[in-house]
Amino acid sequence: MRPRADDVLGLLASWDGQAERTVRIGMLLPWANVAVEDELPRLGLSHTVFHYTRLVPASRTTAVDAAFWHGLRSAAAGGLDALSPVPLDAVFLACTSAGFPTGPAPPVLPPGVRTAFDALTGVLTHLGVRRIVLATPYPQEVTAAEAAALAAYGIETTAHASLDLADGYPTVTADQIRTLVRHLPSVALRTADAVVLSCTGWHTLPVLAELQQALGVPVFSSTLAMALYAARLAMGAPCEHQPK
Repeated sequence: MRPRADDVLGLLASWDGQAERTVRIGMLLPWANVAVEDELPRLGLSHTVFHYTRLVPASRTTAVDAAFWHGLRSAAAGGLDALSPVPLDAVFLACTSAGFPTGPAPPVLPPGVRTAFDALTGVLTHLGVRRIVLATPYPQEVTAAEAAALAAYGIETTAHASLDLADGYPTVTADQIRTLVRHLPSVALRTADAVVLSCTGWHTLPVLAELQQALGVPVFSSTLAMALYAARLAMGAPCEHQPK
């Protein structure tokens, strides 16, 4: 079920075309995230309606750290309440790193709330992706923590690279992403099942098709993974999964 190397976006369109119904997806956004609302509509899903609300962490910060993750997870219940008049088929906390927070044990998410990391692991597992190279804007230690979290789902990270940024992800440019991926080891890129551009906070859509064509390997982003997950849900075949 591995997608063609140059056509993950085509796979999304194919799944959308096989939809059995229209689904409504609640999106709990980190309060400074502007990329998700920009990119999801441009992915062209005709059988998915996204409904957005913002979560404000108690720390009122935007830098990726334990206080930020814990604050988002604690605010999720209030976000669900804001969306409660809408009949939702699924809800995402639209933050990847909130799915593998480091430090003290994080607050438990309300039942039924998935993170962008859950969407990513669900889609990769469904497609049989087992070896990836990982690129993120995160601090290096957060990137390493994600590689470890992916391993729990049987997804091996053979190489990873990061911009080592704690904040400011919306300002990351397409050229910065291209450069980051180019510096990944060529052997790892040749043998990977996929490249993953993790994080919902940076704008990856402008480079997805370009990188897939250049690398000859599927390229997934966190936002694309949420869209793919939603498309499978509309097909009546969600990407359910569990850690190994």
